[in-house]
Amino acid sequence: MDTIAIIGGTGPQGKGLGYRFAKAGHRVVLGSRSKERAAAAAEALRLRISGSGSLDGADNVKAAEIADLVVVAVPYDGHDALLAELGDHLAGKVVVNCVNPLGFDKAGPYGLDLGPSSAAEKAQALAPEAHVVGAFHHLSAVSLISGADLLDHEDVLVCGDDATAKAKVLELAATVTGKPGIDAGPLRLARHLEPLTAVLISINKRYKVRSGIAISGLTGVPNR
Repeated sequence: MDTIAIIGGTGPQGKGLGYRFAKAGHRVVLGSRSKERAAAAAEALRLRISGSGSLDGADNVKAAEIADLVVVAVPYDGHDALLAELGDHLAGKVVVNCVNPLGFDKAGPYGLDLGPSSAAEKAQALAPEAHVVGAFHHLSAVSLISGADLLDHEDVLVCGDDATAKAKVLELAATVTGKPGIDAGPLRLARHLEPLTAVLISINKRYKVRSGIAISGLTGVPNR
């Protein structure tokens, strides 16, 4: 199994994804600015998994260095600086960006205007030798960390420009939902996937649920 680093692994989304990947048998390293905080988070999650998976903690740089695949799950306000710091350590690796650039005001959540770009595209520009894929944007952190066996009522939408990297992430999605992710197209479509999370947050608040994305009507395999 691959070693997967979760950059921002002590946050709600990072811990949830780390738990799911380790539960499925992967070696997971939770990354944080504080290796002590990462180690404590990993220790708490280890109590919930069994089988061949594992969980450890490290600082973000070390986690990126030792991983085969890197997931970026940090708040957007620190995203660019962190990617610039990690850029050299991400060369040649699949980097999954699930960062949602959102703002909040009295009317609720909204997607930040990044112009003709997205967090995922910025990550690709800051780590040009990495293979950046956008995925896992719409999964609730509460659902991820829950005791549910699989989040099989949801789909993981995956966008990217590198076919091999995207195929790996489409397969990885099955560790969370029990089915491959859905190929949503090139990386530039992250501009639309990322702010869609604001819509889900608004729905959740109004209906007091944890809504997700499910795509119906698909048959066959996608054209490459």
